[in-house]
Amino acid sequence: MNDWRPIEVLLVEDDKGDILLTREAFDLNKVKNRLHVVCDGEQAMAFLRQEGEYAEAPRPDLILLDLNLPRMDGMEVLQEVKADSSLLSIPVVILTTSEAEEDILRSYHLHANAYVSKPVDFEQFIRIVRQIDDFFVSVVRLPRLDRRT
Repeated sequence: MNDWRPIEVLLVEDDKGDILLTREAFDLNKVKNRLHVVCDGEQAMAFLRQEGEYAEAPRPDLILLDLNLPRMDGMEVLQEVKADSSLLSIPVVILTTSEAEEDILRSYHLHANAYVSKPVDFEQFIRIVRQIDDFFVSVVRLPRLDRRT
């Protein structure tokens, strides 16, 4: 249901292989979107708050968040995003290797919009990222908010 503006997606991921696979999945899907990547939780919060080198960063329409991050883990990022009134409307999809029930429960308790375990198989990983992209870019109607709300 996207109209003229590309969807801004923030991928918070420290694994270079997973970053490459995610980029490839987005490219193969040929949907109008822009994928921005940061490699740790502190960079994610700076990007979201448009601080420092991210002062001109666009407001993401969707966040794909790994849990296992250096400097500030994904749960801490999720908690800060959902506690910040200017960020809480951004959908957050946890995209992680963890299948631990406590991680799933805690993510939803902190108001994650979805929890997806990364498959180890290349083709399945590509398929999962495409499905997330299809759902949040083509199916779901996202709010059109400017840089700050």
